[in-house]
Amino acid sequence: MFISVIAVIIVFSILILSHELGHFFMAKRMGVRVELFSIGFGPKIKSFKKGDTQYAISAIPVGGYVKMAGEELPGDFKGAAWEFYSKPIHKRFNIVVSGAVVNYILGFVLFCTVFMIGAPVPTSRIGKILEGYPAEKAGLRENDKIIEIDGKKVKYWEDVLQILHNKKEQDMTMLVVARDGDLLAFTLSGKSAESKDIFGKPVKVTLIGIAPSNEVDFVKHGFFKSVKIGAQTTWRITALTYRAIWSMLTGALSVKEVSGPIGIFAMTGEFPKMGFVHLLWISAVISVSLAIFNLLPFPILDGGHILFLGIEKLKGRPIDKKIQEVVQQVALVLLITFMLFVSWNDVLRFFVK
Repeated sequence: MFISVIAVIIVFSILILSHELGHFFMAKRMGVRVELFSIGFGPKIKSFKKGDTQYAISAIPVGGYVKMAGEELPGDFKGAAWEFYSKPIHKRFNIVVSGAVVNYILGFVLFCTVFMIGAPVPTSRIGKILEGYPAEKAGLRENDKIIEIDGKKVKYWEDVLQILHNKKEQDMTMLVVARDGDLLAFTLSGKSAESKDIFGKPVKVTLIGIAPSNEVDFVKHGFFKSVKIGAQTTWRITALTYRAIWSMLTGALSVKEVSGPIGIFAMTGEFPKMGFVHLLWISAVISVSLAIFNLLPFPILDGGHILFLGIEKLKGRPIDKKIQEVVQQVALVLLITFMLFVSWNDVLRFFVK
């Protein structure tokens, strides 16, 4: 448990610090004075000043933050050339978006690294036989390893699913499995069932009643292939996430399916036990997810600030300070309420049996 907690803290600290470093370096590049860069939150344990910036290590060792000169709402800054709100819109946009961009790039790099050192891929070994389904009636057992389906060689669980998911209920399927050094053949047909996809849309699937084991092979790729698959994986997660958000907004997907910090902790805490590659993988997923979340056009998030910049560009002047304060306060209450709701669901899902 202790190792899991440490692993989660390290993962979140690196990802949040990476985000803040994006803001930090872009602010410097855009000529904005950074008054404070802190590793961690809360009371300062140790600090020193270099140039115009104070660097600090704070008591709560999770992530960090950047304080820029003149980043308060319009009307609170002095108008000096090195203040945030003194800069033109495009420079402020660069500063605001840079944190999410760094998280996005970091996630992509981590995915590429996983594919180069060996991505964990579930094998075709059966881990569970579901009661009452065709696989049980045909005589398949846990720990059987599927070698062939309808004359097609299979090695990974993904191969198994690609063939079986294209079957219809009345179709006959021939499976060849390895069991205790012998090859055994089984003939069975699938069972139709109603299900829902990850977006809550009803789908009809054909099942034979098997689930994968925890056995994995680590599949390595060359540099260029890893970069290609890493980019594809990053894009797929981005597309799925935005589609899931849209499904929640339209009511097709329940908010109860969303995981917050507690849920992420519960999932991430298991990965140190599974190995370094698994930890890299979940870190990549969280990093890309942080980028996507921060770019949502919701006040108090980076995406909300970008939305305000867009309105300012159209109007030719910043949104009134009082309006921004009210909008951000309402947004903060809504975000806290949402996070409490999600956290409560996480507790019920992961810790209450």
